[in-house]
Amino acid sequence: MNRVFYIFVVSFIQPFIVARLLLRSIKTPIYRKRIFERYAMQPPLVHASTVKKPIWIHAVSVGEVGAASGLVNELLRFNPHQQIIITTTTLTGSDHVNLLFGERVIHFYAPYDTYGAITRFLKKFEPSILLLMETELWPNMIHICAKKGVKVAIVNGRLSDRSYEKYKKWNWVVEPMLKDIDLFITQNESDANNFISLSADVDKIHVIGNLKFDLNHLYSNKKILSGLSGFKNTRQPVLIAASTREGEEEKVLNAFRFVLEKMPSVVLIIVPRHPERFEDVAKLVSDLGFEFSRRSEDKELANPIQVYLGDTMGELMAYYRSADVAFVGGSLVDTGCQNVIEPASLGLPVLVGPSQYNFSDICSELESASALRTVNNSEELGLAFLELLSDASVCAEMGENGKAFVRERSDVVSSTLKTLNIIYEVF
Repeated sequence: MNRVFYIFVVSFIQPFIVARLLLRSIKTPIYRKRIFERYAMQPPLVHASTVKKPIWIHAVSVGEVGAASGLVNELLRFNPHQQIIITTTTLTGSDHVNLLFGERVIHFYAPYDTYGAITRFLKKFEPSILLLMETELWPNMIHICAKKGVKVAIVNGRLSDRSYEKYKKWNWVVEPMLKDIDLFITQNESDANNFISLSADVDKIHVIGNLKFDLNHLYSNKKILSGLSGFKNTRQPVLIAASTREGEEEKVLNAFRFVLEKMPSVVLIIVPRHPERFEDVAKLVSDLGFEFSRRSEDKELANPIQVYLGDTMGELMAYYRSADVAFVGGSLVDTGCQNVIEPASLGLPVLVGPSQYNFSDICSELESASALRTVNNSEELGLAFLELLSDASVCAEMGENGKAFVRERSDVVSSTLKTLNIIYEVF
């Protein structure tokens, strides 16, 4: 009865979801062009008879696609003819799949969790296994896969205390859904315990680590790096505020203004998390009176540039490589922080705000390793920026601590694939 009610609710809200997509497509037409994929109405694939059925990986957006990249590369290294379907929910996730894998994988937008859409998707593409990245828990998707004999695994599983409390309120749907999952590969013990508390089978849970520690896929694009060499050539100190959210850029810019009063030659790179906000952030920077340039203009850098807006996708590691100190966004506003592993892996001292629930354990461990500092507001951020730029030895020490921290945890891909062998013959 619970599932019947869920199916009814999901079906009832579909007209409103379609209307929202069409409204969004006025500004971004791609939403309209590929709307049929949301209902699995695209043509089926042609399966080669010499390979296994496709592996289906669902990764909601950029972060999850990045986390899956090591698995995808290793699966294709072992079997170059393996068909891999990656579904994403967001446009930026789609772009990231194309950037990382090109034509080596097949990308679709994820079907909505209606009974009809999921059934059509499975009938057309016949996957052998579904890998759900992090916390993508969809009752119809999981139940129908289990019913059709498609193995289901949570990979790089994450269930924060905050998310646990939300799921607990819907346990009448969550408990039977978790029973249909064949394997849980979680990032840490806390995630595992939260899944168990929601009635996941303890024998199906394996704590492996965070796939985001495998960053090999992010180090290869030399062309992007050459385009940003101007920062290094000028020898100006460079700060970066990465993956910033709405309401956060103004706080960062206020902190930066304080730094400029003491060190006028410093440059700040701002990289907003979502591309639809690039224009709003550009206007904010201009309105606040900063001299700035934009990556999308692809101009030679020249003084007196104070702010450089990273208004492109897929170049975050290149921006990090150009910087001396990193602030990771989503943390001075209450959105839980973005990926702190990436700047730490490059040897940058890392600053984050107090909202860290998406990476709480990693932030805590990096802070204990003296590779990361928490700042509580704009004033503390400005002081931390200034302190680190004024003391090269502290910068270097924090950076080396961060690199060592990431290096010690970088073998998660092979451990994950070995664990998947419990339910699916990977190799």
